[in-house]
Amino acid sequence: WAEDPLGYFSLVQRSTCGGVNTLNRGIATVGDRPYNPCHVPWLGGILIGLLVGLSIAGAGGWLLMVRLNATKEKLRQADRLAELGTLTAGLAHEIKNPLSTVQLNLQLLQEDVGLTAAPRIVNRLATVTREAVRLRAILDDFLRYAGQLTLQPEQTDLNELLADLVDFLAPQAALTRVQLRQMPYDGPLMATVDPKLIKQALLNLMLNAMQLMPGGGELIVGAKTQGDQAVLTVTDTGPGISEAEQTKVFDAYFSKRRGGTGLGLAMTRRIAREHGGTVELASEVGKGSSFSIVLPLSGVMQQDGGLAAGG
Repeated sequence: WAEDPLGYFSLVQRSTCGGVNTLNRGIATVGDRPYNPCHVPWLGGILIGLLVGLSIAGAGGWLLMVRLNATKEKLRQADRLAELGTLTAGLAHEIKNPLSTVQLNLQLLQEDVGLTAAPRIVNRLATVTREAVRLRAILDDFLRYAGQLTLQPEQTDLNELLADLVDFLAPQAALTRVQLRQMPYDGPLMATVDPKLIKQALLNLMLNAMQLMPGGGELIVGAKTQGDQAVLTVTDTGPGISEAEQTKVFDAYFSKRRGGTGLGLAMTRRIAREHGGTVELASEVGKGSSFSIVLPLSGVMQQDGGLAAGG
């Protein structure tokens, strides 16, 4: 039924007509004279309609039951995931508090030891401090990713937003021999977005690109329109991403970079989706990658489903 409804109805029709013909032949053998179904022309139609209706109702009820069970299972899984997310976020907070104490005491211990201690002790303290800082960064990224995003949309010129990011990252790009360029939209490109979150999403993409080009390269950010949407692009000349990895790069905790948390691209996709947009990727191994954040120009969908108009 679900895969071939026309075939199913054809089978019902053949089975029903066969049953009616058998019934007519049986009735024709009863009585002194042969039964002619033409004498009661509506009888066959009623029987066919009744049987077809019952068959359709049965098939429809079966499909409804299957979909209802699938929906219930999805809701149970969603409840389990929500509970797990709450527990995990609580655990992260519990780890974060004593970790802050550990970092503070490590700093005090380094000050007490000073440079007069044996190099072996100084190196070990530095290693522990570095790992504590890395763990703190992982926890902060996780809490940002797992927490609720509250959008504060306002009319924003996306060209100016990109220019601010380029100015901010220019010194770091120069140190890593990355040529950072902007290809702005011709004229103001206004969109109703949360500028802080969109900056964070773009910054994740730009930092990720720069870190994958340790020997230098080119990083181009741009803006354009596509119908009633704005498209913000981040293109690099890095190593590129294979087709197999392209399906995983937005998954949480997937990272090609040693020491990476694997939450940057996942957070970027979440921010885009909260704005009613998407993130697209085009990449070729050995030539580079291009990420595109596609956003609606007219407004963003709030948590209650209403449209936030521009100010």
